Amino acid sequence: MRAGALVALMSCFMFGCAASGTKNQAFELYLVRHAEKQADEGHDPHLTNNGYQRALKLADWLQDKSITDIWSSDYFRTRETAQPFADSVGSQLKIYDPRKLEQLATRLLQANHNALVVGHSNTTPELARILCQCDIEDMEESEYDRLIVVDVDGDDIKITNLQQQ
Repeated sequence: MRAGALVALMSCFMFGCAASGTKNQAFELYLVRHAEKQADEGHDPHLTNNGYQRALKLADWLQDKSITDIWSSDYFRTRETAQPFADSVGSQLKIYDPRKLEQLATRLLQANHNALVVGHSNTTPELARILCQCDIEDMEESEYDRLIVVDVDGDDIKITNLQQQ
């Protein structure tokens, strides 16, 4: 029995194995800044009414994207932006530390499946830069409508910027 297992293992090593965890699958990462936040609520503001509406539109737009993981930093505005989509697909938010973007990038690439990441005007473009090792334009403090799509196909990574309405 051990010899058969060894032959199977050697075959996988030499010729590759078709398994559900194969790392050559293409996937997309959707990076977005939180929606409009209230201006007078200090360090951790909630979304404005317009922000809640934008979060609902984002949730609707993402419905057919086969997203498995939904990541948010641990602030009201980011969680409130991600939560409508999480609710609509019956998923839980995963919280990440925006000061540890390299770790998050590694986790996203190793997970090998579609994910949404809700961040901030400084962390969203920076995460995209880490993922693609390319230049990404900074976000203005007033910019809430840019969605960065990171297409990963093996070592080939492409960036697309979309405007959310």
